[in-house]
Amino acid sequence: MVAEDRSARAQSRMPTFSSSKLNNRIVKKLIILFLLGVVLGPLGQAQTPIRVASYNVENYILSPIQNRPLKTKLAQAKVVESILAAKPDVLALQEVGTIKALAKLQKDLKAKGLKLPYVEHLKSFDPAIHVAYLSRYPFRKITKHDNESYLLNGRRLHVGRGFAEVQISVRGYDFSLINAHLKSKRKVPEADQAEMRLQEAYRLRRIIDSRLKSNPEINLVVLGDFNDYYNSKPVKAIVGRGNSRLIDTRPSERNGDSGPNLRNSKWFPRDISWTHFYGVEDVYSRIDYIMLSPGMARELDRANSSIPVVPNWGHGSDHRPVVISVHAKDR
Repeated sequence: MVAEDRSARAQSRMPTFSSSKLNNRIVKKLIILFLLGVVLGPLGQAQTPIRVASYNVENYILSPIQNRPLKTKLAQAKVVESILAAKPDVLALQEVGTIKALAKLQKDLKAKGLKLPYVEHLKSFDPAIHVAYLSRYPFRKITKHDNESYLLNGRRLHVGRGFAEVQISVRGYDFSLINAHLKSKRKVPEADQAEMRLQEAYRLRRIIDSRLKSNPEINLVVLGDFNDYYNSKPVKAIVGRGNSRLIDTRPSERNGDSGPNLRNSKWFPRDISWTHFYGVEDVYSRIDYIMLSPGMARELDRANSSIPVVPNWGHGSDHRPVVISVHAKDR
């Protein structure tokens, strides 16, 4: 009896929990976790930069046109590999064939885990190759500059590939992109190729000036294959002057090179930033660019901007992709 009484008294001193109290505590904890997710979730997302890439995929053509070679399966696979290495959220493309070819590339990327569901494909005066976008984010607005022209030596000529302009909003951060593929250095009977490229650059700069005039703080990306060197007249025309001057992000390989140019501080660093190989003259050069408006340059994450190094990159294209990282918050 004594042992039973002690056991009974010990049990009476133990705390008891009703199922309703236990359920209330669980509910409270779930509510707290939910509220923390609501508050901290967007903050965490805002810290995730946006990756913007540009890539000339060299005649990504899957059906016959103009006697151009069709893209082989090996080349298609290497293009996909190069894009995967860039890990873009928004991808500007040059030298894309038909919309079906673009859809094939989009499908191949998705099969490898990179989902870019939003598509823009601009058809202009070049019947074979076009500029395009693949994006993780939807386009708020699309402006098709597909009928741009200029006078040269008394003749009306058209911008061959046009300019593809899109607006995107990511977690409240708004920015626009203009994708350009200027006239190549290949000679044509219509006019001098260098003059044609310069006139196309002037047309592009007029669009840039219009956007900056409307909003000097606009977040604007101007990118693509400009087919000329940084100190050339066409690229200088695109960059502009003064307060409306664009900032050349100049991505480079992440191979350990760092620091300024010790020979001349006014020059770019002596890192590896070439984007194109011209086999005829065995020349490597930088003709692909990602430029930012002054308002957006403050958000550039230079440490995570680069040119991906991919083995046998040239099996896919004569160009390499360039990619920048941008903080999704105005600074």
